[in-house]
Amino acid sequence: MAIKIAQSGVAIGTEPAKAVQTAGRYVPINIPETLERLCYRYPSPLVDAVTEHDPGKRMVAVKNVTVNEEFFQGHFPGTPLMPGVLMIETLAQVATLLLMHGTEGASGDRVFLRGVDNAKFRKSVVPGDRLRLEVTLGARRPRMARANAAAYIDDMLVAEAELVMGLVGGAQSVPPRALVDPTAVVHPAARIGLGTRVGPHAVIGEHVRIGRNCRIGASAVIDGFTTIGDDNEIFPLTSIGLIPQDLKFGGEPTQLRIGHRNVFREFVTIHRGTGGGGGMTEIGHDNVFMAYAHVAHDCHVGSHTIFGNAATLGGHVTVEDFATISAFSGVHQFCRVGQHAFIGGFSVITKDALPFAKTVGNRARIYGLNTIGLVRRKFAGDSITKLRRAYRILLHSNTSRALAQIEKDPSLSCAEVLYVVNFIRTSRRGVGLRRPSRRFEDDAEE
Repeated sequence: MAIKIAQSGVAIGTEPAKAVQTAGRYVPINIPETLERLCYRYPSPLVDAVTEHDPGKRMVAVKNVTVNEEFFQGHFPGTPLMPGVLMIETLAQVATLLLMHGTEGASGDRVFLRGVDNAKFRKSVVPGDRLRLEVTLGARRPRMARANAAAYIDDMLVAEAELVMGLVGGAQSVPPRALVDPTAVVHPAARIGLGTRVGPHAVIGEHVRIGRNCRIGASAVIDGFTTIGDDNEIFPLTSIGLIPQDLKFGGEPTQLRIGHRNVFREFVTIHRGTGGGGGMTEIGHDNVFMAYAHVAHDCHVGSHTIFGNAATLGGHVTVEDFATISAFSGVHQFCRVGQHAFIGGFSVITKDALPFAKTVGNRARIYGLNTIGLVRRKFAGDSITKLRRAYRILLHSNTSRALAQIEKDPSLSCAEVLYVVNFIRTSRRGVGLRRPSRRFEDDAEE
C-alpha cells in the first residue's frame, strides 16, 4: 500500500511500512513486523506512525485514541479512559521500535519490558485525543537499556515513566520474516532470506537466491541464476542478473554471485556470465555502485570498491579490492584494475590500471600515487614512500629496466612494491604507464 507523506516529512496513515525522515532521508520502519520482536504486548500494535527517528538515541511516534478501542468497553462504561497500564505498553512499543532500528539492536534480538520506574499519570486520555510519544534512550548494558518515555497531548504532558527494557538474543531469538509487497512479482521457487524486504512492483525470478536483511527497492528486477548475500541494499529500478549483452550468448545457465553489504543505487545494471567466459560474474562485499553503473558479463569485482555514477566495465574485467572507478569512466574488456587504484572521472581505460596509482584521462595517464586513499586506509608511511619511489622509477625508465632496478634495490623492499611488480609482470594487455604531457610530479593534485 502507498504511504502518504506530509510536507513536513511525517508518515501518516495505518499502513505497515512507515517512511520516516532520518538524517535528511526517508527510511522505512515496519511497525507490526518490528513489534513481533516484543516478547509480549497488547493484542494489537498501539503505535500508529513514527514521525521522528534519531537512530540509537530518540524516537517520536503518535497514537490516535479512538472510541473503537477494545479497552474502552470496560474502562469505564459511560466515562471511557485509557488505562495507565496501556499508556506504559504504548511507550514500551515505541522503545522497542527505537531499539530495533538503531545501532543497538542486533538482527536476532527480541525485547521485553523489564521494569517501570517513576511512572506518573498527569491527565486523563479519552477518545479523540492524539498522543505524541517521545522516547529517549539512556544508560545501556549489553542486554538491558533504560529509556525516558513521555506522552503528550499537544504540548501538555499526560504521562511519563522510566522504562527498563531487556533484550533476549542468541538461541532464544526469532529473526523477522521476509516482507514482500503485495504488488511484487516473486516466483514461487525463489528463495528470500529472513528479514529481507521486497518493494512494490519488484520482479524476482525463479532461480534467484537472496540472503537475510536485504532491501529490494521498487521496480527492481532480479533474474537468472543469481545468488545475493546478506544485508545488501538494492535501490529502485536496478537490473541484476539479466542475460549479458554478448551476441555469442546462447541462453546457457550462467551465474551471478554477489556477496554481503553491497549498495546498488538506481538504474545499476549487473549481467550474469557467459559460457565462453567462465560462466560467472562475481561481486564481493561492501561495494558501492552509484546510479547508472554497469558491470558486464564475466567481470570479477573484489570488495570495498566504489563505482561512481555511470562507471562502466566491459566484459571479463577484474577489479581488485579497494579500487575506485569515478563517474562516467569506462574500462575496456579483459582489463584489470589493481588494488587501491583510483580512476578519475571521464577516463577511458584500455590497459591494466596500476594498483595504488591515480589513472586519469582519455586515453588514461598516470598522475602519481593515490596518496590520499592510502593515508585514509592507514598504510604505513614507509610503504607509501617506497611506492612513490618505485613509481618514479617506472615512469622515467624503460619498463623492463625499471622492474629490474626496483627488484635489485633492497631499500624498496615491501609487500606493496612486490605486488606492483607482480601485477605488471602478469599483465596480458599491458599496463598504463603513460605520463602526463606536462612534467610529472608525484603529488601534483594533493
